[in-house]
Formats: sequence, structure tokens, C-alpha cells
Amino acid sequence: MDVDLRLVRYFTVVAEYGNFGRAATRLHLAQPSLSRQIQRLEAQLGVRLFDRSPQGTSLTDAGQAFLPGARILLQEAERAARTARAAAQPRTVTLGYAEGLVITACVQELRRRHPDGQVRTRHLDWRDTRALAEGRVDALVAYRPLPFPTDGLRVTKIHEEPRVLVTSVSHPLANEEAVSLRALSAEELVACVSTPVVWSTPKPVAGRPAPPEPAIDDSYEDKLELIATGHCVAVFPAGDRRAAVREDIALVPVIDADPCEVVLVTRADDPNPLLGSLEDVARTFLGSRRPVRSSRV
Repeated sequence: MDVDLRLVRYFTVVAEYGNFGRAATRLHLAQPSLSRQIQRLEAQLGVRLFDRSPQGTSLTDAGQAFLPGARILLQEAERAARTARAAAQPRTVTLGYAEGLVITACVQELRRRHPDGQVRTRHLDWRDTRALAEGRVDALVAYRPLPFPTDGLRVTKIHEEPRVLVTSVSHPLANEEAVSLRALSAEELVACVSTPVVWSTPKPVAGRPAPPEPAIDDSYEDKLELIATGHCVAVFPAGDRRAAVREDIALVPVIDADPCEVVLVTRADDPNPLLGSLEDVARTFLGSRRPVRSSRV
């Protein structure tokens, strides 16, 4: 028997309301049209489903027997449709993010939009340059410049961030509301290769010799120690607030430095449909600038 699922749904709504007028309003149909649709279903089944009277509408014995199965039929049809869509589309996306970036709002919104999908995250340090190429992540939120070649990748600019001076609280500029690059002319600033951070070379403090320059395998915390002890300063993206938790380090906005770009990187030929949604979410939830204020003790 060919049963029209649309008619079955109409039947369950009328059964729920016990009134053709209220059911028609719920279904955005005219009441005469709804009555005709129910009559079609009754003709298909060969039974009368409702008793109609001036007092209202009630289920017949046949209608009461049909109702549980009708609801199951609609539920199974919806489940089958979801299963088919899931089989045709990847349901998982792993989002990598570089040090200093916070992607929580983006991930929460992506999960809200795709409740049947799986949105995973993977924190990467600056040395983990093969995660995207090796398929350990499907997308990466990172700062430019990128520490890997971009052949075969799609790089989408999400937004720009201003920069902040990161220095010890004893530095002469630590109490400024903002600074310009001219105020840093005494510092020997050196850009790190393939990162958005600019460091000054270490210098002596109070007659002591300068410590060695940061090595390639030094951790972020090791480098912060050089800043906190007054041996060097750095210029960071304003969104990287990891240093703000330290009471011996100050963050001061830099007003005339080129901004840092935050980008979303994906494989150019990746058909995963969640990536299109991810790009939209990233622009909305990662693309808004927050005001940068001086952070001093």
C-alpha cells in the first residue's frame, strides 16, 4: 500500500488537537483542504479515522489503532532521511588551532548548527607543521605568516588583530596607555621566522651579561622568563593573552604596527561540507575585534 506520509502527518496533528480548525491553523492549511486530505487518507486505508460532531472530533477505534503506528512511521521516515544524509556527507571535522588563539565560541556555534556532527579540536604548537597535510586536522586557525608551504591549500583571511608590546612591569614603557614603534627604537627587534611575534635580542640587566638568544627549542614559557626578567621585549598579536596572567609582565597596545592576520587554512580539494559552514562561523565568531587595553600592574 502506498501511504502518503504527508497525509499521515496531517492525521497525527488532527488527532493531537481533536479539532480540524486548530489543526488546520497549525498546519497552515484551510480547514476544508485539511478535511479533504484526511478523507483521502481514509480512502487509502479503507477505514474511517475520525468521528465528526458539533462537539468536536474524536478518533474512531480504527483511528486509535492507527495512531501509534502513524507516529512510529513518521519517526522512522525522519530517521531514515537523517541516516541517508549522514552517509552522503562527512559528519566529522577536526579543527586545529595555533598557540595563543581561542576558538571556543567558533566551536560551540559549529556544534549548535550541526548537532548530529562531531566537531573536534586539536591544539598545535608552532613546530607541528604537518598536521593539515597529514590529515590529523581538517582545518587550521592560525596567524600569518604560516610555517609551512601553502601549495594545495586554501587560505582564507578571517580578520586582523592589532599588536601589543609585551614587557616586564619594570620597563619604562610598561605604564603607558599605548606606544608607537618609534618608542621602541632602542630595542633590537628581530622578527621570528614564520611566526607573527617580534622579539628583541637579549641585553644585560644591571651590569650582568645578557643571556643567550632564545633557541629554536625554547618553550614559550622560557621566552616569557626573558621578558619578565627585563632581558628582552616582544611584540605579540593582541589576541594572544597568555602573558596577561603573569603579574610581572605588562601588555601595552602598539598603535602604528602592521596588524596580524588570522587565517583559516583548509585543503583546497577537501569536499567536507562542514568546512563551508566552518568558514562562515569563523568569520562571525573569530572576526570581531576586541578593544585592546593596556595591562599593567
